[in-house]
Amino acid sequence: MTGLDLEFVRGNFPALGRGQVFLDNAGGSQVARQTADRLAEYLFTANVQLGASYAASAQAGAMVQRGREALATLLNAARPEEVVMGATSTQLFDQLARALVQTWAPGDEVIVTNFDHEAHIGPWRKLEAQGIVIREWRLPAGSHDPDLEDLQALLSERTRLVAVTHASNIFGTIMPIRRIADRVHAAGALLSVDGVAFAPHRAVDVQALGADFYGFSVYKTYGPHFAALYGRYAQLLAAGNINHSFFPGDNVPQKMEPGNASYELAYSCIGIVDYLEALARAHGANVAGREAVEAAFRLISAHEETLARRLLDYLSARPDVTIIGSPSADAALRVPTISFTIEGTSSREVVEAVDPTGIGIRFGDFYSRRLIEDLGLADRDGVIRVSAVHYNTVGEIDRLIARLEEIRSMEAAQ
Repeated sequence: MTGLDLEFVRGNFPALGRGQVFLDNAGGSQVARQTADRLAEYLFTANVQLGASYAASAQAGAMVQRGREALATLLNAARPEEVVMGATSTQLFDQLARALVQTWAPGDEVIVTNFDHEAHIGPWRKLEAQGIVIREWRLPAGSHDPDLEDLQALLSERTRLVAVTHASNIFGTIMPIRRIADRVHAAGALLSVDGVAFAPHRAVDVQALGADFYGFSVYKTYGPHFAALYGRYAQLLAAGNINHSFFPGDNVPQKMEPGNASYELAYSCIGIVDYLEALARAHGANVAGREAVEAAFRLISAHEETLARRLLDYLSARPDVTIIGSPSADAALRVPTISFTIEGTSSREVVEAVDPTGIGIRFGDFYSRRLIEDLGLADRDGVIRVSAVHYNTVGEIDRLIARLEEIRSMEAAQ
């Protein structure tokens, strides 16, 4: 089969049949049917506390472990113990910072960017109160691509960690994480990657990327409202304990999961792999596990490039539109998260004019406030953002384009 079977895809997302066009997926994707099935399975068979000696508790523990294993498969972690689970990526990055700072000293340095989501900037900046020096890797003026030489100039013998996004939730740009990792490790530092805007679109391979830590939001990746943080086992072992004081230092990853993660949400993460396996099979790939994840995301990537090209070609042809990021739809360079502004109108006004058509897009800074302020767009209500995923159709993009043209005509007539 050539191309993505959208009838099959959309049939696995029940929410898509209600008339709403979902083009705000970077804020949260729809949930695959398999995820909900796994959630119900846990709640109706083993909804008890873990760690007891009776059979139902043992079963619950095994099911939660299977959820952790599914997340390890999605990330291509070397072992399930390298997956820390939690409610949100914001929470998990904060927990990571609190654990790592226990092993650092005043005067040690962390490098953050001015183009990440605040969830991956704020936790490290808070460490200034404990004497950690924060350095900032900034985008060159007028560019949506960071300069690795600028990063190199910031690295020093006191650098302990560099925090950078895998894909910008404003630009959609994919960052060269492997090249960044090589420079960071050559300086003797660790690399933390925010994969929230990347994981719904491509197969993540933390081992190939060379990341020491990698977090993503499961609820933006066809799963429940949940999150996962990969940590290289040796680094999790060396990190401080943020759980109860009596937890041993070698209790990985539980020493990073205070209060325990949601059991039923953990187990339901298996449903994401279930769906990707079904997607691969429906397109002729008789594979399972990690192979299915990679096969499915190859299909996803190709379809998403088509969606991005349709919208970007339209926006590029409008002289009153400024694309915030690359105008290229090349899937090797960007994900289909597309931000833009329209001359003479605020981003809020455009989005609110689209809302009545049943097409969901969004305006604002999307918690990348530092970037939006540096771009001088805060007083224009930030950017208009259209964020597609693979269950979206060219027809839905065309509906949005038609509405943007209607708005343009109405404004011209005034």
